[in-house]
Amino acid sequence: MGQLEKLIARIRARPTEADFEDVRALLEAFGWLPEGGKGSHRAFRRAGHRTITIPTVRGRKVKRIYLDQVCELLGLDED
Repeated sequence: MGQLEKLIARIRARPTEADFEDVRALLEAFGWLPEGGKGSHRAFRRAGHRTITIPTVRGRKVKRIYLDQVCELLGLDED
């Protein structure tokens, strides 16, 4: 199992919180580019899609509700 597959499996497991760097890496692997953001919010964009904003907890963690949104956006639950 490759590194991306392991990352996808970790996010699909829906932990209470995930590392922001893992979420960032996953979004970038699917073609989403960081757009900026202020304070505790980070934005990502992709041509032809709406911008997604990911709030972080203490700048390092992402809550489960946003992991659900990322999984839906990337189609990770479709098997």
